Amino acid sequence: MSTWSRPVIVLLCGLLLLTISIAVLNTLVPLWLTHDALPTWQVGVVSSSYYSGNLVGTLLAGRIIKRFGFNRSYYIASIIFALATAALGFESGFWAWSAWRFIAGIGCALIWVVVESALLCSGTVRNRGQLLAAYMIFYYLGTVAGQLLVSKVSTELLHVLPWVTGIVVAAILPLVFTKVTAKGDDEDASPGRMWPMLRRRSARLGINGCIISGILLGSLYGLMPLYLSHQGMSDSTVGYWMALLVSSGIIGQWPVGRLADRYGRLLVLRVQVFVVILGALAMLSNTAMAPALFVLGGAGFTLYPVAMSWACEKVAHHELVAMNQALLLSYTLGSLLGPAMTSMLMQNYSDRVLFVMIASVALVYLVMLLRKADQHATPIAHA
Repeated sequence: MSTWSRPVIVLLCGLLLLTISIAVLNTLVPLWLTHDALPTWQVGVVSSSYYSGNLVGTLLAGRIIKRFGFNRSYYIASIIFALATAALGFESGFWAWSAWRFIAGIGCALIWVVVESALLCSGTVRNRGQLLAAYMIFYYLGTVAGQLLVSKVSTELLHVLPWVTGIVVAAILPLVFTKVTAKGDDEDASPGRMWPMLRRRSARLGINGCIISGILLGSLYGLMPLYLSHQGMSDSTVGYWMALLVSSGIIGQWPVGRLADRYGRLLVLRVQVFVVILGALAMLSNTAMAPALFVLGGAGFTLYPVAMSWACEKVAHHELVAMNQALLLSYTLGSLLGPAMTSMLMQNYSDRVLFVMIASVALVYLVMLLRKADQHATPIAHA
């Protein structure tokens, strides 16, 4: 596949549709549970069950791709996601929703591994950065579109589930008309190769960055709608603020990527993490929420691709699928821990603990980046 070949465009279009559905559900599921008067800790557990499914899906993805190929794996993942979404309308309650969100998380993780692995394996040293940037932009465009839909349409459960499920099914159609292949789809990319990737010292800062990014974004996706709702905002207003948060991530993708190429990943990661801390502290001050959310989103949502590119530069081409699984696993572990820990603290103390938690984990990663800096080479992307 070339940089903008038909399979690449088809993958990105399918990803866009799926991400719209994912964004709508990630915002509305916490709100639906809140309207049903579930306690905050149960809302956090339901969010964490989705990320637990992401974890399981990431572990299974390599074997499924190897057995069924990219196209069939994509179909299977989309059908799993669609069925788990539709099932929310037939069953209610904490345990049932936790189970269905867990299954939906498995489907979403399979989709991400399929799309990311196909794009990374099809890319070269010269265009892989463009493909990754395009992937993140399409992902966040779908997220913003989903948040805007939340603010425009009825948010009743039985009104939303039919068209969200329909979008998931529609995302299958583009891949029916093309076959996705990747030259990295070989024996070296088997799931067994994922664990050595996690132990690779040269990629450790990138892997740690994916964990921290998972904690930050999992908490923002899962608990920011809850925080805004507790401030007395309507569902449509929550959708607008979430759209602003994610839009800042879209705007930051190209500038941050170019800066990382020019000045090195280490310096850019340090600045990003510092800005995340500033954004969280600004939200704590409860003044100028729009600029604070914009800063927090711009730094937080661009952290993952920079950390990911750091780690991917450290492996050979045939190891990209395995490294991609390792990075998604790291991100998912962070996404699982973030909402669970933060929701407990919010339940026992205050909703403002959300931003204390974000600032704290960002500070931990900043210390990692600053400690023994002379031992960490600053990787510069190849021209």
